[in-house]
Amino acid sequence: MAKRIMVIFGTRPEAIKLFPVIAALKEADGLEPIVLVTGQHREMLDQVLEIAGLVPDHDLALMQPGQSLDEISARLLTGIGGVLDSEKPDMVIVQGDTATAMCGALAAYYRKLPVAHVEAGLRSGNIYHPWPEEVNRKIIGGFADLHFAPTETAAHALRREAVADDKILVTGNTVVDALHWVTARLAEDPSRAAVIAPVEARFAGKRIIGVTTHRRENFGSGMDDIAHAIRDLAARDDVAIIFPVHLNPQVRAAMLPILVGLDNVALLEPLDYLNFTRLLQIADLMLTDSGGVQEEAPALGKPVLVMRDTTERPEGVVAGTAKLVGTDRATIVAEATRLLDDSTAYAAMAQAHNPFGDGHSSGRIARAISGWFSAPERHQSN
Repeated sequence: MAKRIMVIFGTRPEAIKLFPVIAALKEADGLEPIVLVTGQHREMLDQVLEIAGLVPDHDLALMQPGQSLDEISARLLTGIGGVLDSEKPDMVIVQGDTATAMCGALAAYYRKLPVAHVEAGLRSGNIYHPWPEEVNRKIIGGFADLHFAPTETAAHALRREAVADDKILVTGNTVVDALHWVTARLAEDPSRAAVIAPVEARFAGKRIIGVTTHRRENFGSGMDDIAHAIRDLAARDDVAIIFPVHLNPQVRAAMLPILVGLDNVALLEPLDYLNFTRLLQIADLMLTDSGGVQEEAPALGKPVLVMRDTTERPEGVVAGTAKLVGTDRATIVAEATRLLDDSTAYAAMAQAHNPFGDGHSSGRIARAISGWFSAPERHQSN
C-alpha cells in the first residue's frame, strides 16, 4: 500500500521549491503525495499553483490582513492539526523557514508523525536576522526525522546541532529544479512572460538591475535607505530598474513615495514565477534581501548583491556568486556601480560556480523518502 506523504506549504517561495518535489513523489513507486496549502500568502501562492498545475487537496485559506505572528501561528497549528487528524498521513514534508513550515512540523510532531524538512540546516547564527525565520528553522531541526540539506555547509550546521548523520542527506536546492522547469517552458513559449515583455522592450539597450525586498528586519530605516539607493542608481542614463514590489504595506510605504514617476524605474505588481524567471534572465544583476534569489540568480549567471547584514546562505558568498552589502545607501550604490563599471569584477561573480544544486534535488528527496520507509531502524525520532 502506498505511503501517504502530506506536503504542507503556504507561501510563494515554498510552493516554488516544493512543486518539483510533489512531481517527484508522484513518479516514485509506493508514495502518494497529499497537498495541504495554508494560504499564508494568497495571490502569490495561487500564481505558482496555477503555473505548476497543482490543485491542493486541502486549502486552509488562513491569510488575514494585518495578522500578527502569534495570531497566524495559532491558526496554523490548529488548522493543520485538524487536517492531519482527518487524513492520518504516514509522513509530513515541510520546506524552509516560514510559520507554515514550523507549525506544520510541530503539528506533526504532536501526533508522532515523521517529519521531513526540505532545505534543512540553513543558519545565519543570529536569531533576529532573518527574523523569525532563523528560529523557525532551528525548531524544525530539533525533531525532524529527515533533513534534506541543500549544501554540505547546511549539513555541517546540522551536525553541529547533534543531528545524526544518517538523518541528513545533501540534495542540492529544489529551487534549481523549479528554475530549470520554468526556463524550459519559457524557451518553448516566450509569450508566457507577457508581463515582463513590454518592460523589456521599454528598457532595450539599458543595463537592467532587478530588485526584490521584503525582509521584516529591514522595515524602517533599512527600507528607506534601499529606496534611496535605487533612486541613486536609476539616475544613471545606462541603467534601468525593474522592481516587483512586495504586497506588504510597510514595503510599499517605503518604496512608492521615493520611486514612483522615475523614468528608469518600472514598479510592478508581484510577478508570477514565469515572469520573475524572465526578469532573472534579462537582468545584469540582482539587488535583493530574499533568500531564494541568492540561489536562483547564480543558476543563471547573475551576480547578487544581498541587502542584509547576515545570510543563512553563506555558500553563495564563499563561492563569489553573492555579496553582502547591508542596507546602507552608499554601500549599495558603490557595490552596484562597481559591478556595472568593472567588467572583471562582474565576470568574477557571473562566472562563479553555483553551489546550490544541479536540478536533480527533488528526485534525490523522493528516493530518500522511499528508502526511509524500507529501513525500519531509522524510524526513531531524534
